[in-house]
Amino acid sequence: MRAKSFIAGLLVPCLLLSTMPVRAEMIGTAQMLAPAADAQRERVDAFMAREDVQRQFEALGVNPADAATRVASLTESELQALSSRIDSLPAGAGALELVLVVLLILIILELVGVIDIFPRI
Repeated sequence: MRAKSFIAGLLVPCLLLSTMPVRAEMIGTAQMLAPAADAQRERVDAFMAREDVQRQFEALGVNPADAATRVASLTESELQALSSRIDSLPAGAGALELVLVVLLILIILELVGVIDIFPRI
């Protein structure tokens, strides 16, 4: 008896939900690519708004407002190329220096006797 009431409790909501109308449409390529293009544009705009980027523009003699206007007029393919180049820019510059500093700290701690990385034979 419990099994029947359990099954009935499951079937009633399923039947009610199955009678709801559903609508499906074709989605065009432009609709699919629009959010990606918007995200790329926001990413490039955020990059252009950074202070260090604007200082670099000024150091090169370029007005940051003119550069922003030029970026706003980029085509989708140019925007995609620029957005992909932002990823390859030297974001990890100074990684070698960081590794060397960590290594130096470990050697100093070893010499002082705080840690024992290199056990003595």
